[in-house]
Amino acid sequence: MEEKSHKIEVVQLPLIEGGNVIVGMTHFIKSVEDLYEAIVQTNPAMKFGIAFNEASGDRLIRTEGNDEELVNVAVEAAKKVGAGHTFYIYMKEGWPVNILDRVRNVPEVVSLIAATANPLQVVVIETGQGRGIIGVVDGGSPKGVEDSLKKQERKEFLRKVGYKL
Repeated sequence: MEEKSHKIEVVQLPLIEGGNVIVGMTHFIKSVEDLYEAIVQTNPAMKFGIAFNEASGDRLIRTEGNDEELVNVAVEAAKKVGAGHTFYIYMKEGWPVNILDRVRNVPEVVSLIAATANPLQVVVIETGQGRGIIGVVDGGSPKGVEDSLKKQERKEFLRKVGYKL
């Protein structure tokens, strides 16, 4: 039978001071452990928490991490969104750019949806079967185009934090 009713909801994810969140989709129960290994093998000093919404079987929120507070925030995000086969990595003492390639290359990871320190809203659709992520709203809309001063500030910042020579 064709599903005709649905509900669309905007879910505001928790924001952590001095931290970032990565949201993605994966497809297997061992993903949570593989994500943990990918992070610690790339940046063992990073503090993080992971929550993964299992989509079949027990349908639990599976967790890993090395920081209880960040695990709890990841669980809060996973509960609020409620979409199966999605994961939430909350992190401090590192940036997504430090681990994104390793996360993307975890065999079970299907896609990355967001990686940000900005306020993040997840647009969720709910049907009779469950919930899924339609997309995200990451931060605010642009206010203009950078001028030469802002371009120079950007270049200086990247060198200051060590990402450019």
